[in-house]
Amino acid sequence: MGVDTHRDAHVAAVLSLTGAVLATDEFPATAAGYRDLLKWARKSETVGRAGVEGTGSYGASLSRYLLAQGVDVFDVNRMDRADRRRHGKSDPLDAQNAARAVLSGRASARAKTGDGPVQIARMYKLTKASAVKARTTAINQLKAVLVTADPRFTGRIGRTGECRTLPYLCAVRGREQL
Repeated sequence: MGVDTHRDAHVAAVLSLTGAVLATDEFPATAAGYRDLLKWARKSETVGRAGVEGTGSYGASLSRYLLAQGVDVFDVNRMDRADRRRHGKSDPLDAQNAARAVLSGRASARAKTGDGPVQIARMYKLTKASAVKARTTAINQLKAVLVTADPRFTGRIGRTGECRTLPYLCAVRGREQL
């Protein structure tokens, strides 16, 4: 089986062991769509392996679902541009090519499971980067406000670093009207 993934829908193709196209269809990119896709594919053939385009993006959820159902999932790169120009571009063709990549052994990279310590580290890094960006944005906004602030306050703050400015303002806020 091969799947060409997109944001809203995935196109799947089931091939025989000799490479003949048995069926091609489109399914919504939802949990119900994943169930329907696998059920549909199993009607045509025993599904043991699947080639999925975009296992790290649009195909990530589908890959996790198929892995949980006991299907070996391989990450498939899309065809190169020259092949696409020669043979044409369509979602059913891309799905068939994904299946052929698995049959021929060209697709050998197994899809990531999306869990475990690597996923935890990835989420930690993403959260940390987001927090650092939010902190920098807040500091830059505060500095922009201080440039136009009342001289009564900017005179006291002076040219202190960003680490001293915010605690000072918090302390002053309780004593004076800003």
